Amino acid sequence: MTIKEVAKLAGVSPAAVSRYLNGGSISEEKKERVRRAIDETGYRPNPMAQTMRTGRTDQIGVIVPRIYSDSVSQIISGATQKLAEHNYMPILGCTDHSIKKEVEYLYIMQEKQVSGIILMGTMLTPENTEAIRNCKVPVVITGQNYEGFPCVCHDDFHAVCDLTRLMIEKGRRRIVMIGAPEGDIAVGLNRRRGAEQALLDAGLDASSMLYEVSTFDAKGGREAMNRLLQKCPDLDGVVCATDTMAMGAMAALKEAGKKIPEDVSIVGVGDSWVDEVSIPSLTTAHLFFRQCGEEAAALMLDMINGGIEDMDMRTIRLRYMIMDRNSV
Repeated sequence: MTIKEVAKLAGVSPAAVSRYLNGGSISEEKKERVRRAIDETGYRPNPMAQTMRTGRTDQIGVIVPRIYSDSVSQIISGATQKLAEHNYMPILGCTDHSIKKEVEYLYIMQEKQVSGIILMGTMLTPENTEAIRNCKVPVVITGQNYEGFPCVCHDDFHAVCDLTRLMIEKGRRRIVMIGAPEGDIAVGLNRRRGAEQALLDAGLDASSMLYEVSTFDAKGGREAMNRLLQKCPDLDGVVCATDTMAMGAMAALKEAGKKIPEDVSIVGVGDSWVDEVSIPSLTTAHLFFRQCGEEAAALMLDMINGGIEDMDMRTIRLRYMIMDRNSV
């Protein structure tokens, strides 16, 4: 089968079939006719011919900081499903939080002729900023709001502000925080500022809030919690930048003989599956990670097909939900 034969069967132009296959603009009525024709004939585009014609493959690079993460897996799942609807396949690269590896993947994926790259942002440095700006294919960033680049991000500031306010309403006053490196603007800086804003709004001294930086795992959360307990044994509230950090912090609190939530309230961010089965279940902010992946993929398809003007200024900020469980 050829694209012309599919077009003839569907009663549309070959250009309409091409737009359908590449995620371009096409009416719902024509889209359904093309879909039926493809289903009937089993037509599949010739990937080698497409590459020779366009200089691009039907592959999208996806660069992630780690793969052992519930949030990362949800973003990948959402992006993969959306890309598959338009016959694109993701190619995964894991940086292990290395900016050097991130830059290498940006160049390697372009050499492999991917049609675009979805980058899960962590820290923006001069090195990777230059690499992103020099990309010859569309790049969409998730999880961060980097000025001058198309991004899909979360409202980290207000999510943590609301969580901290919830603890204050429960009477907590000696609140500490386990955070991420502030080079990570979203998870490190914005979430810390959210907690500080809630303290300020309540008339408390935000500058006196004890703060410990953790790695992005339960072990880091546990170690940071132990350091905070040494500095402030009578603390009564803990804000954690991620749910994984919170799991480690909860273990440290229990080892120290602290009851949750009777003695100490604790919150996280993300809403991982483990939050509902932990004892007690964790109060957290639900971030729409799967939707983040879907939106990033949709944005990428629009860029590939030239559907949106001034795309480099496009930012999508997703909502959040406070999941008030049993740890506050």
